[in-house]
Amino acid sequence: MSDGELETYSLVELAVDRLRRDILSGRTDPGERLVEEQLTRRLGISRAPLREAMRLLAEQGLVEHIPRRGARVATLSDDDVRELYEVRDVLERHAVTTTPPGRDLSRLRLALESIRKATETDDRLELANAHRRFHVEVVALSGNRQLTGLYESILVRIQLYMAVNMRREAETARALDGVLRHERLFEAAEQGDAAALLEALSGHGARTYLH
Repeated sequence: MSDGELETYSLVELAVDRLRRDILSGRTDPGERLVEEQLTRRLGISRAPLREAMRLLAEQGLVEHIPRRGARVATLSDDDVRELYEVRDVLERHAVTTTPPGRDLSRLRLALESIRKATETDDRLELANAHRRFHVEVVALSGNRQLTGLYESILVRIQLYMAVNMRREAETARALDGVLRHERLFEAAEQGDAAALLEALSGHGARTYLH
């Protein structure tokens, strides 16, 4: 890869990172138009790396292209969200019931600590990312990498809407509620009790994020 190609690729990565942060933090709402002229100016890049970044974000389910109207932040119907939660539940149940005993919980413990820190600093994007990492690490305990990758892709699409609704929840719920919910999940995983972990997951309150 030449220096010019490396530079272009790094600009693509920059654009993906910045736009992904905007979308997953709830800074841009589902359905909001992504205007090339504004984005090239704000990000300080040309159209080519921006378009490649948009293509990559579309592959992740975060951006959608509308014929003759350009790009926008992806939208999900109520049915889409319900179906994604159903798929998530199936994957979680399979992962938890096939997790062998005695798994290393260090990565799950680090994710829980990230939730605590993001709650203390009121960093909404990091909190949403930490929630996702925690649940991915629960599923990763199964040792099934393909399942874990699919599960994370589902969570990223759900997070698109969770980010918007977390803003609303922050106005009515105590900040520590989310920490306590994930501490209960960690304790269930630590005990190696699949039934208790599934019960904690089902009562986790994630569906309060449904719009």
